[in-house]
Amino acid sequence: ANTIARKSKKKKFRNNKKHIFIKTSSTHKMEKKDFRKELVETANTIARRGFGILAADESTGTIGKRLDAIKLENNEENRRAYRELLFTTPDFEKYISGVILYEETVKQSTKDGKNFVELLRSKGVVPGIKLDRGTQVLPGNTNGETATMGLDDLAKRAKEFYERGCRFTKWRAVLKIADGCPSEQAIQENAWGLARYASICQENGLVPIVEPEVLADGDHDIETCQRVSEKVIAAVTKALHDNNVFLEGALLKPNMITPGTSNPNRAKVTPQEIGERTIIVMQRTVPVSMPGIMFLSGGQSEEEATLNLNAMNQSTLKKPWSLSFSYGRALQHSTIRAWAGQPENVTKAQETLIARAKANSDAQLGKYEGGVGGKGASESLVVSNYVY
Repeated sequence: ANTIARKSKKKKFRNNKKHIFIKTSSTHKMEKKDFRKELVETANTIARRGFGILAADESTGTIGKRLDAIKLENNEENRRAYRELLFTTPDFEKYISGVILYEETVKQSTKDGKNFVELLRSKGVVPGIKLDRGTQVLPGNTNGETATMGLDDLAKRAKEFYERGCRFTKWRAVLKIADGCPSEQAIQENAWGLARYASICQENGLVPIVEPEVLADGDHDIETCQRVSEKVIAAVTKALHDNNVFLEGALLKPNMITPGTSNPNRAKVTPQEIGERTIIVMQRTVPVSMPGIMFLSGGQSEEEATLNLNAMNQSTLKKPWSLSFSYGRALQHSTIRAWAGQPENVTKAQETLIARAKANSDAQLGKYEGGVGGKGASESLVVSNYVY
């Protein structure tokens, strides 16, 4: 009786040579919070019909290139001013359900002192956070293929940004089509990394956006893109299952199925073909339980990205998920040019943003008629080996 009453006790185990004593504590670890209901609500809020995501998670270096294009210095105040322009756009919340933020942006505020996360939440827009730490070349890989970094302290960072008000997150894995690429090593490493990230973030209350991007760089045809993308997404889905990821509380952000950017016949491929091939890949690889597929634009022009999304949603093929957008360049390119860093251009820039946001909202409903943004919206946004 005295032994049972002790706060800690010794359990005796026997092996062939000696006795081993293991001390066990009577105290039990606190059970982790079950976020599943909240994850489902967040995922479905983001993926609801007629809405999509603004990806505003460009790193300091990447946003610097955008500012350089309008001859504006890359400093914290200019970055803050530009993000304020985006997030304070009138009627922004009618078409945008979520915004992916960069770490610096989460901590910034409007000129009137309202934190950006709180501003978005007050509009009914879900704030998200980019949590990957970029890519590094895989050890032993001779083709320069990469894996995404950032798992080591991910749980700590996910908890921190949940406490700051973020409710979803993004992690980008990059694969390329070339001779011998993507290799099985690159596919499996990136699939497993995406799944580990998703599981860790869900344990800390954040809906994971799983982004396996097969780059459009190269002269490959659309059939090759379809074959490779199907193989990659299938591997990612298996890894998600293997890591017990709660699919009802996660979102997918894949590339559309297009020819390579330097393919000589790229311009001949219609939005209808792109849309149908993309849907077929999703049908073969993405479980119905995942509420939304939020496509990346991958260097398409603003107009191309909208037309291709529209074609998907007009297709009569079976589509059990919400097919929507998570665009960065394809929502912001014309906007930042209209702004040009001048305070007097803010209204013009915001009108440009809302026009493109509405166009993509219409495309998500299969109702886009084309022509928004004029000639500038058809300008190619291709950047080889693009990094955020």
